[in-house]
Amino acid sequence: MNIVDRVQSICLKPKETWDKIATESDTVQGLFTTYIIPLAAIGPVAGFIGGSLIGTTSSTILGSYSVKTPIVTGLVGAAVAYLLSLVATYVCAIIASELAPTFGGEKSQINGLKLVAYSSTPAWVFSVLTILPILGIVVLVAALYGLYLLYLGVTPVMKVPADKQVVYTLILIVITIVVTLVIGAVVAALRVAAGGMVGV
Repeated sequence: MNIVDRVQSICLKPKETWDKIATESDTVQGLFTTYIIPLAAIGPVAGFIGGSLIGTTSSTILGSYSVKTPIVTGLVGAAVAYLLSLVATYVCAIIASELAPTFGGEKSQINGLKLVAYSSTPAWVFSVLTILPILGIVVLVAALYGLYLLYLGVTPVMKVPADKQVVYTLILIVITIVVTLVIGAVVAALRVAAGGMVGV
């Protein structure tokens, strides 16, 4: 599987791509090494470049000034965000697998991982725009499109019947939001801790 071709196909031709994904033979390790690990790195790297190397501009009554996150703080934050995003992907995949039988679908860890990973593609790819924080709204739109991809993938990949597709998708979305909020809180706390260590 060519990663560029898969990114394009899942974003531009999702319905037929999900049907193809459902029949593919994958492993957890293979999916992580060939797809998830490289794509999940885009956001943390871009965030580090934008926050620590480029910085943001703030304006006050006295004028404008540039604000940059200290390098060590930025590196720690990026590394932790990256590792936690990989963990979150795996956790959400397990939850997707465990929930599927409740909604008439099939329990499958690898299919749960496919569902979570491929539906995360737009958010991962467009997170490159966090180099310029002002473009964050585009990343949000990409993440919302990812939720639509999740919805489309539920039936072909997890075999959840069409009449239960919406409820299953909504529950997964809620779980994903909770996991994301927890990760965000952990990353923020570690950045503050790293900043304190730098200041000592």
